[in-house]
Amino acid sequence: MKKIIYSFLVLGLLASCGSNNSSKENNKKANGSVNYGGVFRMNEIEDFRSLYPLDITEVVSQRISSQVYEGLVKLSQADLTILPSLAQKWEKNADASQWIFLIRKGVKYHDDECFPGGKGREITAKDFMYCFQQLCSVSPQNSQFGNTFKDRVVGANEYYQSTVDKNPLPGGISGIKIIDEYTIQIDLLFPFAGFLNILSTPACWVYPKEALDKYGVEMRSKCVGTGPFQAKNIKEGDVVILERNPDYWDVDEYDNKLPYLDALKFSFIKEKKNELLEFKRGNLDMVFQIPVESISDILGELDHAKEANAPFDLQVIPAMTIFYFGFQIQSDIFDKKEVRLAFNYSIDREKIVNYTLQGEGVPAKYGIVPPSFKDYDSKSIKGFTFDVDKARKYLAAAGYPNGKGFPKLILQLNQGGNNRNIQIAEVIQKMLMENLNIEIELSVLAQAEHLERIETGKTLFWRTGWVADYPDPETFLTILYSKHIPKNLSDKAYLNSMRYKNVRFDSLFTAAMQEVDIEKRMKLYMQADQVAIDDAAIMPIFYDENYRLVQTYIKSFPANAMEHRDLTRVYFEKEKEVEKN
Repeated sequence: MKKIIYSFLVLGLLASCGSNNSSKENNKKANGSVNYGGVFRMNEIEDFRSLYPLDITEVVSQRISSQVYEGLVKLSQADLTILPSLAQKWEKNADASQWIFLIRKGVKYHDDECFPGGKGREITAKDFMYCFQQLCSVSPQNSQFGNTFKDRVVGANEYYQSTVDKNPLPGGISGIKIIDEYTIQIDLLFPFAGFLNILSTPACWVYPKEALDKYGVEMRSKCVGTGPFQAKNIKEGDVVILERNPDYWDVDEYDNKLPYLDALKFSFIKEKKNELLEFKRGNLDMVFQIPVESISDILGELDHAKEANAPFDLQVIPAMTIFYFGFQIQSDIFDKKEVRLAFNYSIDREKIVNYTLQGEGVPAKYGIVPPSFKDYDSKSIKGFTFDVDKARKYLAAAGYPNGKGFPKLILQLNQGGNNRNIQIAEVIQKMLMENLNIEIELSVLAQAEHLERIETGKTLFWRTGWVADYPDPETFLTILYSKHIPKNLSDKAYLNSMRYKNVRFDSLFTAAMQEVDIEKRMKLYMQADQVAIDDAAIMPIFYDENYRLVQTYIKSFPANAMEHRDLTRVYFEKEKEVEKN
């Protein structure tokens, strides 16, 4: 595969495209070299599922809600390091088992009808205590307990069980204490240096009790936070408009109040080709991921681009993302390790990346953790090669020689806006027939139904992907941790949807979480990764790359491996045509 990596290069292919924005105005100049004003316009090809922090399970919801809500800490847009957010500073003890956070004074919630007089009030330590108790409470709208405070925070499991028993402990979570109005302490069950990563996730964002009391389940589209932008207009499947929070607490190094932008506008064009066309017309300020069929044309034109004249930038970066197919391991078919191994060895990943994806991505020939972590030696993991003879031997050992007696199987997937999912599924469908004589039928569902069937164990074989929740290998390996498996197959399993269980994997994963030394911790994670691959826990296909097209007037918007977007400091160059929302 010819692998082409460009970073902040200009795109000559689109140079002739103009702008048809509805109005033109000069942006207000701020101190320093930045400007105020403008509506940043972006598109999502899938609808959001829920904007409620405890029920955010996919990237569209996260990209929208992360502009509205905040937590104690956040990730850097530039390099994904941990930065202070609503916690002005923090301290930890020597073994990282106790954390104390000092909360900023004067930070207020967005104005909303849930407050007396509609005016947002100041946040305090009690708000975080309330939200953490909600995180540790059983609810159909809470899908985040298992990968955050469960088995980590002192008293979290006990409090959760008390809510299951409908008798919440009056003392709350024993490991979380309010020291004073602006100070909160969190005690962990074991040393855990990566705890700040957990606190950066949506599950640990703060929201007011008043909003949950007033809106209940409607919090999936009713957003009340402290962030740089606040909800103005949310029409599901049509548009989401977030406007500048005039009372936002943060300022830049020149003492300019943040954010710089007037508003954010999310549209929901379902086809990637149409999305790209809107970008060419100047109706979108960025496009994330390029249609597969357009990649070769775009990259081919880069060699002829003249940087001084081309008006668009292309950003490409290895992603903390894996594209894989999942097995329902509690089923009669995939409980056989030999079947899972046969499927994995029958797939030519190099061919899929080179031809189907036109070089967009890297064949998943290592482990489950993508090769985009600097301290994690992914290449030391021995993954799957393309070996038809080995695949057929494993299938025969499972009792299905040459596919004889193997039941017709349905492969479930969501379409996606550029048909990439379908194209890959069709190739794998053909490979499984040619190499194993196994018949596969494709079932294409809407995203929400697709996820619901996966999480409730209603499908045996499916397409999915995993994007890092935070920049640590743990976020990938946790999807195979057996403690995330619910009691019943029909109960929701957001994380370990495969219902995979391996004692050795669990032991290594647990030891890694408790290891403070980074080098030792990574080695333990790598061992766990190898165990899961040897067990064929999933069917890795490729590690993704993030492609972004960005208009050249967009400034202070660097790419990162998680496609984490913090638009607080993004601004437009002066004289840029801007849309009035």
